[in-house]
Amino acid sequence: MTSLTQAYLQATPMLDFHHESLQQLLDQQRWRLLPQADAAASIYGYVRDQIAFGYNKDDTLSASQVLKDGYGQCNTKGTLLMALLRAVGIPTRFHGFTIFNDLQKGAIPGYLFPFAPERIIHSWVEVYLDGKWLEIEGFIIDRPYLEQVQARFAGQCEGFSGYGIATPCLSKPDNDWTGDNTYIQREGIADDLGIYEQPDDFYRQHGSNLKGPRRFLFRHVLRHLMNLNVDRIRRRGL
Repeated sequence: MTSLTQAYLQATPMLDFHHESLQQLLDQQRWRLLPQADAAASIYGYVRDQIAFGYNKDDTLSASQVLKDGYGQCNTKGTLLMALLRAVGIPTRFHGFTIFNDLQKGAIPGYLFPFAPERIIHSWVEVYLDGKWLEIEGFIIDRPYLEQVQARFAGQCEGFSGYGIATPCLSKPDNDWTGDNTYIQREGIADDLGIYEQPDDFYRQHGSNLKGPRRFLFRHVLRHLMNLNVDRIRRRGL
């Protein structure tokens, strides 16, 4: 691990933790003063619940832009999580996947679902703590949104897929920080695209989910409708 530490701690155009806004957040939260395990737990909780689940204009946004947006999905919230953890000296790396689009049903309104690709680029963050790599995915869905979905499907614990969630047990998903792996969409994974030191390298190789007119339409129209739907669920339930 020692020889690789620098790569897993470096800033990149996406992981821009030297940006003033991220430095201010680090100071406000006092994360740099905490033991690494406590800092990781606190940063995880912040990204999960203070950065709402929602759809940004692109997967390749910088961490500072995700923080400015105040919302994100697996890939963009992961960028922010990686940047904040690296900023306090915790090594991170990127693990890329695709997921089946079925798990987005409900979060994406039915009338927009035909625009979704069959397989969607997905990722989780791998975090090096206490001598081992942890698979961290449970930060994607914020608690207020999750609780509304749980309320609608109360007691469901036989496999659940929908509303941006894919978990064996909706009532007890593995998304709380315990110092071990966390998951919230793992059951929807289709393809494993491998581990990368930097998210920038992954997106240079694999691109993003949509291209051409669909990408333009997503960025300027569709995602806003999707975010309105997600926010309605968060505020009013299903």
